[in-house]
Amino acid sequence: MNQITIFSTATVANVCCGFDVLGFALEGIGDEITLTKSSERGIKITKITGADLSLNAKENVVGVAGNAMLDFLKLDYGFEIEIKKGIPLGSGIGGSAASAAAVVFGINQFLEKPLNLQQLANYGMKGEVVASGNEHADNVGPAIFGGFTLIPSYKPFKVVALPTPKDLYATIIHPHIEINTKEAREVLPKNVPLRDAIVQSGNLAGFISALYSSDYELLSRSIKDVLIEPHRKALLPYFDEAKQNALSSGALGFGISGSGPSMFSLCKGKKSAEKVLGNLKKLYYHYDIAIDSHLSKVSGTGSKII
Repeated sequence: MNQITIFSTATVANVCCGFDVLGFALEGIGDEITLTKSSERGIKITKITGADLSLNAKENVVGVAGNAMLDFLKLDYGFEIEIKKGIPLGSGIGGSAASAAAVVFGINQFLEKPLNLQQLANYGMKGEVVASGNEHADNVGPAIFGGFTLIPSYKPFKVVALPTPKDLYATIIHPHIEINTKEAREVLPKNVPLRDAIVQSGNLAGFISALYSSDYELLSRSIKDVLIEPHRKALLPYFDEAKQNALSSGALGFGISGSGPSMFSLCKGKKSAEKVLGNLKKLYYHYDIAIDSHLSKVSGTGSKII
């Protein structure tokens, strides 16, 4: 095999109560990475379409993640890479993670002794330093595993695949503004009140329990964020109004996807999701704010060969 193309899906991270540890995969939107085997060691990015990004491997998540994996493997060959971005830059639905996940997943296909998904997530998150300034896997995890994933620890690094209730749908609203992930982290406090930490940990535990039991009522009560959302919501246009709109339309929960500007809702059933999304689109149309929108089930598939 000399060439392979990988699709890696967009993702929602944080999911309100799981900052930097919880995420899920979307259907129908993602990045494509084509890897061509080369006799020259390392990663060489030859073409990028769909976004204005650096071809320098040291400045691109694909190069950083790919080279981290190659350095570990000590291969006597490398790869020329073509990137086709399907996820808008700075959209908050895991664009950098999708590309990083795709390249490590693709390299794995060439190995006589492939790495497991856990190892791939570890190398995939190395690329996130370029985008956000630190290694985090709440996007990379679901981009590789699919479904919901939890990061219970970073030292040692561990990804846990979680179940997904069969009727769970997600909606995405992406206002046409850009939020830099590094800047969005700078607005967060260094310390939080103990009472808020207790509430947040309870919400995360309740949410994970709800995934295992398909308890939509518990899921709705648990998908709340008292630590991050209060500080970041000011970066998003009409966030409070959009949240109230979604919840009154039947959404189980509503929050910021990653660091924004995308906002997501979780809904029980496709009809409920369509109603929620339709009302949110009307809201932003009323305020004359251009948006992209997306509706899908939570995807059970992460990175895959196409």
